[in-house]
Amino acid sequence: MAEKERDRRIQDMGTLKALAHPLRMRLYRALTLTGTATASQLAEQVDEAVSLASYHLRKLAEHGLIEAAEPGSGDGRERWWRPASDGVRIRDEDFRDAPEQIAAHTAASRLFFAQRSDMYLRFLDERPHWGEQWAPGAVSSEAVLRLTPAELAELTGEMLALVRRYDELGRAAEAAGEDAGDAEGRENVAVHTYAFPFRT
Repeated sequence: MAEKERDRRIQDMGTLKALAHPLRMRLYRALTLTGTATASQLAEQVDEAVSLASYHLRKLAEHGLIEAAEPGSGDGRERWWRPASDGVRIRDEDFRDAPEQIAAHTAASRLFFAQRSDMYLRFLDERPHWGEQWAPGAVSSEAVLRLTPAELAELTGEMLALVRRYDELGRAAEAAGEDAGDAEGRENVAVHTYAFPFRT
């Protein structure tokens, strides 16, 4: 298998629309978390029929968002999938040239936000079950800053670099085969950041 691309930049409408579908995004996120999986495994995670999951996985594959993976287990008759990259980036400047591009980018952004919001609301409902060791790090905050466009871009770049540093730290620890204690304490952690201008 070829080495995966770090963060694939989506710049075409077809790929954006392929990803910006509620079930496809849930399947893509589930596959990102598991690394490799079959349609049956992913269908169970998202509580959908296997045939429907298979259809949408093929659509993601048509646009190069996921790809065939080495069989993980079983009899080998079911296809295994993996994300084609370690993440995707969708930038506003790539979808500004026409009203339909702007509309598609806006619709995709709203879908991604809604799904991220659902994730956080689920965490709030489950927060007591995570235990006190997670409480100090799990945070929700808002800061209102007075910045120029250049300063906002610099702030965003620094935040993303920090997130990437911790992502690489976790990946390196898992690749090195952590001792059982460290592995048991490591969980999926969602980091959602929104930085945008507004006027009162």
